[in-house]
Amino acid sequence: MTEVFPGRVLDLLETAGDRPVFEHAGRGISGAHLLGAVRRISRGLRRHGVRPGDGVALLLGVSPEAFAAVVAAHVLGARVVGLRPGLTPRQRERLLADAAFMVTDRPAPPPTGRSRPVLVLGELLACPDDGTRPEITARPGDVARLIHTSGSTGLPKACAQTYAAMTAAWTLRPPDWPPAIRELASRLDRFLVFGSLASQVMMEYGLLTLAAGGVLVTADPPAFPEALVRLRASASVITVARLRKLVAGQRESPVDLGRLRALMVSGSPLEPAWLREATRVLGPVVFHGYGQTETGTISMATPADEPGSLGVPPVELEVRDPAGRRLPPGVDGELYVRTPAQSMGYWREPALTAEVFVDGWVRTRDLGHLDAAGRLWLTGRTRDVIIVNANVHYAGPIERVLATHPAVAEAYVTAVPDADTGEAVHAFVMPAAGRVPELGALRDLVTARLGAACAPTRLTLIDQVPLTPAGKPDKRRLAEAARAATVP
Repeated sequence: MTEVFPGRVLDLLETAGDRPVFEHAGRGISGAHLLGAVRRISRGLRRHGVRPGDGVALLLGVSPEAFAAVVAAHVLGARVVGLRPGLTPRQRERLLADAAFMVTDRPAPPPTGRSRPVLVLGELLACPDDGTRPEITARPGDVARLIHTSGSTGLPKACAQTYAAMTAAWTLRPPDWPPAIRELASRLDRFLVFGSLASQVMMEYGLLTLAAGGVLVTADPPAFPEALVRLRASASVITVARLRKLVAGQRESPVDLGRLRALMVSGSPLEPAWLREATRVLGPVVFHGYGQTETGTISMATPADEPGSLGVPPVELEVRDPAGRRLPPGVDGELYVRTPAQSMGYWREPALTAEVFVDGWVRTRDLGHLDAAGRLWLTGRTRDVIIVNANVHYAGPIERVLATHPAVAEAYVTAVPDADTGEAVHAFVMPAAGRVPELGALRDLVTARLGAACAPTRLTLIDQVPLTPAGKPDKRRLAEAARAATVP
């Protein structure tokens, strides 16, 4: 019988022994050393009364000790919630609502709103090490972690993932890796870690790196491309906006990125033309992932896949019409997925859980189709819509058409009130270098491709798109700006 998570993580650290698995602040950390840290922290947590099912909030930086604290909390079977940087006080209180303990490496953590033990990581590490394998007391049916959405549509929602789901994930099982993940894993010699280990994406790629025999190297803040060069990183996670800056910098003042083998982009669409340009400048290093907080990884395109495609999904995926009927290849519909590691639902939100988690499937609220070869193509989101004259028009297709104009680098559209049509399209456009897009030309382009109802009636030029704390385009803030602009 497979030992419950994080049993395989302990196995990896034991197997690594004296081999470095982390590089941090100029020092190498071996698997044996990191396993010792897990033992000491888990013993300290037990002494403070942490038991299976207890809520433990982690306010930690990116370090080997922070990684060990995450693993130690799971060894005890706690319900772990990570506090990422950039949260507002209201968002932080939402994440802390059900936490009985906080673990931090900060000298002065922010107030938590109510009395709860605040455990200092350095003091936990001072516990004696008995040298034995930590006893895992996690229970399969308990919630292992609450993974919060970005909060771009309001307060973050917490996706509850059980220990059984984390154990079932293929991340730590090389024989079960899908082809795209196997290709990615072969490039994770030195994975650059930054930001926060509270990030679902950062932790998943970190575990994949350990399973692939690689090393996690830390940089905070992650100045690109300097950190990639200085730390000889072979791989990193990158947002679309940061990828654009990296490509622009390489065009203007190139540095040696010969060691770079993989940049994992997720969270935002990557236009085919832009992906081709990134490949031309950086080489075949871009992996385009698609997943959700609720599901984990759904699919991933490798550098060998056709730009715009997200590869062949290695999970169960169905394309359905509004009545829930399965659609044939080539026909757009809503994507329903079922993954081994998906969440069980939203924490303490039964109505929303019933809406999204349906008969074992997760409604992604994304639109797309599978082609004849089984490759996934996204076309929009079911909830990102503009209703013009009572007809629903999806924002995604409009944004993609606008992005094809030579004067447009990036485009985002939102709905604004309109006295004649109920709602209309407001376009936020980042101009291409040296170009100034005009509303008339953009209207003509969209009208020709999608019809007059989809054409933007208003245009705002922006220098950069606002981002959520998770690094995704903040459409809520754009929508607020668009609505404010319509007020007389």
